[in-house]
Amino acid sequence: MPSNKGKGDKRFPLYAHDNPLRRLFSPAGRFVEPFVAAGQVAADLGCGPGFYAIALAERVAPEGKVYAVDSDEKAVRAVERKAGERGLRNIETHASSAGGLDFIKDGTVDFVLAHGLLCSMAPGQRDAAVGEIKRILKPGGRAYLSVARGPWSYVDGAAWEKILTEFHVERRNVRPAPLADRWAVVSLQTG
Repeated sequence: MPSNKGKGDKRFPLYAHDNPLRRLFSPAGRFVEPFVAAGQVAADLGCGPGFYAIALAERVAPEGKVYAVDSDEKAVRAVERKAGERGLRNIETHASSAGGLDFIKDGTVDFVLAHGLLCSMAPGQRDAAVGEIKRILKPGGRAYLSVARGPWSYVDGAAWEKILTEFHVERRNVRPAPLADRWAVVSLQTG
């Protein structure tokens, strides 16, 4: 297997993350509904142009809050534009790496969404992002982690299993179809 050392973050066109077909066949609201409730705090790490961040903000509104974080400034601006168009004032955007979330206090987030984040991050930054997810997650909070499989992913099966050892795994897809995402719903380890 080729080395991932020295590799940078993978980037995808914004339209690949939010487009009419995706909204039709995979509605974001239906996906986030089981994970958050009104008044909660969520963090969408690697939010892209806001496909899930907007749905999260609508779900936790009006008292809840969503941190929408992406290292791509254009993606963050797209989230801000969409939030403004919908009158959502409960989204706090940051153009930042998920490995440096100092703007989020320890143990304050009910739900962390890292859908496709860890497999796109430069391999040297992944451990920092996992550490930040653990730091910001509330006791009793949950995170949805997913990684793509195939040549567009920096995370192979062994790296995925290593990531999961950092958490208590509540649910996961054990035998995904070829090239399907690996995913898990996790929480903090106790004791």
